[in-house]
Amino acid sequence: MNIALTGASGFIGSVVAKLAAKHGHAIKALVRKTSKREHIEQYVDEFVVGNHDDENAIALLLDGTDVVIHDSFDWSHLKDGNTFEHLQSNLLGSINLLGASKDRHFIYMSSIAVHHHMHDNWNGSIDSTHPTRPGSLYGACKASIEAHMWAANASRSQRVTAMRPCAVYGIDPSLKRSIGYPIVRAIQEGKAFTKLGGGKFVHVDDVASATIAAIGNESASPSVYNLVDCYARWADWAAIASKELGIESDIDFSSPEQPKNSFDISTVENELGVSMNRGIDGIRTQIQDILHASK
Repeated sequence: MNIALTGASGFIGSVVAKLAAKHGHAIKALVRKTSKREHIEQYVDEFVVGNHDDENAIALLLDGTDVVIHDSFDWSHLKDGNTFEHLQSNLLGSINLLGASKDRHFIYMSSIAVHHHMHDNWNGSIDSTHPTRPGSLYGACKASIEAHMWAANASRSQRVTAMRPCAVYGIDPSLKRSIGYPIVRAIQEGKAFTKLGGGKFVHVDDVASATIAAIGNESASPSVYNLVDCYARWADWAAIASKELGIESDIDFSSPEQPKNSFDISTVENELGVSMNRGIDGIRTQIQDILHASK
């Protein structure tokens, strides 16, 4: 397949590009002028420079392609508090990209952030059929684009697939942005670890595998996939880092050991053939990889 990929130089996008190339797909990648390309050049057949809300760049990106994987998101406007520019770029830009894709399979990197307010009637178990109730502008944007994808499928039979990863770990091209890096540094510096809470995590390789597995898969449209592997407290991350470093640390373990809600991920394995079962061992490997990469 000829794939149009946005966000190709980023954390998830770069792993998607690598895996897609491994599977024999041709990649046309959309990158910003400021994006680094060295880490993906060997996987990309053609680069298009521009943003996902640039109609001229999108026309070049889509030309000659069969599948669109939309993975880019411009965080700058949300960080600056500019809601209008955020909506223009991330929401309207994505909707226009969906429309321009026409009959191409549109695979969107959404987010588990489309869920925030979980109804008591759901009994703590959420699958892909539950309505979205986001708790942030980011989650609301993702949920809105998903809604337009359903409309595209209903109105013109466009094939659409939404991937909803939770917090994605793995080694980021910028090591310091990798989940777990600040925790390792805090333990190395001998600081007491008091960060409460935790979350649900998934490895970037599994996100990429699920994304590529949707291509040419009749079961994958119209479909939504919750990509969730395990729950862990930040204290659990700190405890693993402490053990791997051989440092005794003062860690606050007062956060709940189990999450209030869980996500049904059976369709990810049944329809895409990807298992989400790394568990705490995956987090341990992440800490080990960070220590190795830091040397």
